[in-house]
Amino acid sequence: MDITKTAMDGLAAAAGKKAGYCDIRYEIIRDESLSYSDGKPDPIESSYSTGWAVRLLINGAWGFASSDDSSLTIDKLVARAADVAIASSRAMKEPVELIPDRVEEGMYYSSHEIDPFKVPLADKIAFLADLDNAMAAYDTINSHSCFASFRKQEKFFFSSEGSDIYQHIVQTGSGMSLGQAKSRRERAERSYPRPSGQYEIKGYELLGELDMKAQIPKLVEEVGMLLVAPSCPEKTTNLVLAGNILSLVIHESIGHPLELDRVFGAERNFSGISFATPENVDTLQYASPMVNVINDPTDSHGLGSFGWDDEGVKCRKTHLIKDGILKNYLSSRETAARIGKNSTGAMRAEGWQNLPIVRMCNTILEPGDKSFEQLIGEVDDGIYMAGPTSWSIDDLRKNFQFGCEIGWEIKGGKLAGVVKDPTFSGCTTQFWNNCDAIGDKSQFVLRGTPNCGKGQPGQNARTAEGASPARFTDIQVGG
Repeated sequence: MDITKTAMDGLAAAAGKKAGYCDIRYEIIRDESLSYSDGKPDPIESSYSTGWAVRLLINGAWGFASSDDSSLTIDKLVARAADVAIASSRAMKEPVELIPDRVEEGMYYSSHEIDPFKVPLADKIAFLADLDNAMAAYDTINSHSCFASFRKQEKFFFSSEGSDIYQHIVQTGSGMSLGQAKSRRERAERSYPRPSGQYEIKGYELLGELDMKAQIPKLVEEVGMLLVAPSCPEKTTNLVLAGNILSLVIHESIGHPLELDRVFGAERNFSGISFATPENVDTLQYASPMVNVINDPTDSHGLGSFGWDDEGVKCRKTHLIKDGILKNYLSSRETAARIGKNSTGAMRAEGWQNLPIVRMCNTILEPGDKSFEQLIGEVDDGIYMAGPTSWSIDDLRKNFQFGCEIGWEIKGGKLAGVVKDPTFSGCTTQFWNNCDAIGDKSQFVLRGTPNCGKGQPGQNARTAEGASPARFTDIQVGG
């Protein structure tokens, strides 16, 4: 199949339907997931799919159609999308406008050393079996699991404006967890790098880089400490968060509220809207002046990295929050036009079968200047928490509660005893304005999230959130 010729035929068909704009995607997606649990390999999950997607504007309304049916010609797929657009235009309140952007041509190849799909399956299973056996060697541990996940995606993009783009992206993820049940109701568990593991734009080499076997003795020790630990005290105090839980807080309380389609109500009936409405740009003190948050899909290894988004906008760094002030949003060409700004290149689809929507990319809290010893040492009384386990946030993305795997009391500038079931809660802007210290660059990690859910019908996006540990004052913990 000549992909370029087929796409050009599709664009010509769209012009014949009097489409004011059209883009066409062709994608090839390969996934493989392996896991090992309690001494046994789990069933292997593997998939391979290819398909076309057509998105066009007729009479100011969107139409979309997609298919993996090789017998369906591109002109018929365009006709389906056109029929949807014409029907949608009859119920349209305001015509869609797209902010102008550059016509793009080029290729993007993600960085990786070892193609995971060229590694023998037996070697992958052996890696997990060895890791599982290392966890099983501890008599105190009665449950343990580990996994590895790989994706290769090829994306072709063509638009009626003249864009012609090819992207080739390889992603890898892995992680482990272990625990002990004290009774039917009481259990302690620790994970590494966090419960969902770590995902990056890398190849098979990531599994070795994570050095998971070396973390097992520490995790086992912490499980034992949790089984005899008291519950997290209920009080208002200083809170130091490990980067692995702070990344989730960034995702939920900064990333999602600043998706501009959500701000305009696109998620109202599914997962809510946002308090951070456009009149707040350049005025809202979202966080303390030391807080700077950027969207950066240009990072070499972030799970939310790419060359161009799914409407052909080249990836670019954008300050979302600068010196604590709300500055911009994650946006598409359509939503950006509504606030008179350029698109921030955040329009992405889970795959060829999906309509692109505004998604987080790599949402990064820029590092500060504090060592971990300073973050803890400057606290007379407080709590340090690590390892996300649960979260809840309201429809406006304002009030939230998070739970963690483990916590330590801080007494006189030192980590004291372990506490179990640590939780903290707060209001987004109050919480971030209470940030009084951020860890330095040496502690920074960009953590991949492979399953960010959004949309109707639902889509899972691959995003990343970057953070060093940070400290917050007057935070409600426990309870």
